Amino acid sequence: MALVFEPKFLDDIRDAIPLRSVIGRRTKLERSGNQWKACCPFHGEKTPSFHIYDDHFHCYGCGVHGDIFSFVMQSEGLSFPEAVAALAAEAGLDMPKPDAGAVERSEESTRLRDILSEAAQFYRKALTGNAARHARAYLRERGLTQATIDHFGLGWADADHGALVSHLKKSGHNERDIFKAGLLRTEKGGAAFFSRIIFPIHDRRGAVISFGGRAMGQAQPKYVNGTETPLFSKKRTLYNLHNARQAVLKDKKDLLVVEGYMDVIALSQAGFTAGVAPLGTAVTAEQIDLMWRESSSPIICLDGDAAGSRASLRVAELALPMLRADRTLRFCRLPQGEDPDSLIKNHGPNAMKDVLARSHSLHDEIFMLLRQGCDGRVPEQRAALRQRLDAAAEKISDKTLGYEYRRSWRDKVFESFRSAPSPGRARTKNLASRTIDLPVNSVVQQGNAARLDILTEILLRHPALLDDVEQAYSTLDLPPDLALLREGLLEFHAERRHLSGETSTSPIAWFESEGEAQEAMARCAQFGRALLDKYDARARSRRDNDDSLLVINAPERWWHFYGLVNFPAFSQEVRKDVAAALSDATLKTFPDALKARLTVLERLKAGEPPDDI
Repeated sequence: MALVFEPKFLDDIRDAIPLRSVIGRRTKLERSGNQWKACCPFHGEKTPSFHIYDDHFHCYGCGVHGDIFSFVMQSEGLSFPEAVAALAAEAGLDMPKPDAGAVERSEESTRLRDILSEAAQFYRKALTGNAARHARAYLRERGLTQATIDHFGLGWADADHGALVSHLKKSGHNERDIFKAGLLRTEKGGAAFFSRIIFPIHDRRGAVISFGGRAMGQAQPKYVNGTETPLFSKKRTLYNLHNARQAVLKDKKDLLVVEGYMDVIALSQAGFTAGVAPLGTAVTAEQIDLMWRESSSPIICLDGDAAGSRASLRVAELALPMLRADRTLRFCRLPQGEDPDSLIKNHGPNAMKDVLARSHSLHDEIFMLLRQGCDGRVPEQRAALRQRLDAAAEKISDKTLGYEYRRSWRDKVFESFRSAPSPGRARTKNLASRTIDLPVNSVVQQGNAARLDILTEILLRHPALLDDVEQAYSTLDLPPDLALLREGLLEFHAERRHLSGETSTSPIAWFESEGEAQEAMARCAQFGRALLDKYDARARSRRDNDDSLLVINAPERWWHFYGLVNFPAFSQEVRKDVAAALSDATLKTFPDALKARLTVLERLKAGEPPDDI
């Protein structure tokens, strides 16, 4: 049985292997503008006349021409099936098995493409007729030039349900194929599009595979797309991708993802020629993958309202499992009440340039979306935010990249909610040099360096405390060794739920396990052990007296030392959190962490020393 290759399989090979990489194995390439050229491998020449384009090659010397398959066939003396097999293996694709229906499907695909191509021409011609004068007036009101209308092949489907079918039948097509092409509502008749402006939808190589239609006046639904067919799947297609990919490749444009047909067209007319749009549905994972085939960092450009935020979050969540170090997304927000079409029309192309210039990373977009509604004064809300961010990072399949996202988001949480210095007091570079405004003796006013040691030592022994004290601990100005150790502790805290055994409960054990690959972690292990040894006598004494006391009093002891070195900020933070808790109708009692800080605050005001002094 002869092996017939379906067009999609061949397209998958073309997508997976750049033509220039195959040709570059046989002859030296040199850049020519946005393309490549070489001395022709099929005839002797000293001046390059063999040009390599995105999907084909052409020699202006000997006239040889073809695509990736014909190049392999001619250069290696292979048959077409042999060339396909060689390239499929290189692309990591399984060769299709012999299939008796493949020939029939291939022939059907050709018939449907022919039907859709003729339909596009029919709709396009209809837009010039008298019955479409109101449609032409509408397009002019939207600011479209004739050149833009022609470029996008816009057309008109009038109210006559039978006109298109009659035209296609005269060309020799049968009604069953016309239905399969998505141009009839049922196999027995009824035009899929009537009284609508028509937008041809193309595959990534420029062949028409379906249509979209916009109703005139108040008719609903305003936009409809063609039905699913052997050639067309809405979730696997992006409007205008065939033009956008050329703009990205040849003109080095940013790939822009907007919401609809008219946004794409308005962008293109204003010079932003690499715009694409999903087809009336939310962006899908398949569409994100299509974007990444053309650009390593497409810009998602959505409306600045609540619906835009929801759509943005959906795109971000879909993208996370698919992220790699070499591909990501960027996001930009339009002004409230504007879409690309209205922004350009009302404020000009430069306004759109300004919006794009302010695009930001997927990392920042997720942080902004998940941070919405988080009151940074409330520890429980800060903790909930960290949990949401950790859950988002967990979705990233690339564990190294997920680790970097968790680490960076944690830093942003610290930075975003870091307490500002008290009014009238400049922030110094070293807390050890600060004085503390407490009505107690000089013992409280001195010894901050030791207190900073003890804060870290407590966390080394009781890392679970970081759930409650992480934010406060992160605001402290520490000497270099303690600052590095803090960084290690926070890394450990972020990774704890992924660990097992001793490394899940002992920061030192985890530092040592990571220290083989990371010098900083090895130093954390060294500094941490030295700090524990320094205070082991005190810890042993406490343990001998009451083994449970160290654990039970650990939160209060930590906050007591924190208050000693940072009393103004500590007092202010406690007052804010108490006020927030009192205003929260859902709380029946103060959280335990807040109770511990209140107890410590009262002890500090009374001048009582911590248990360890």
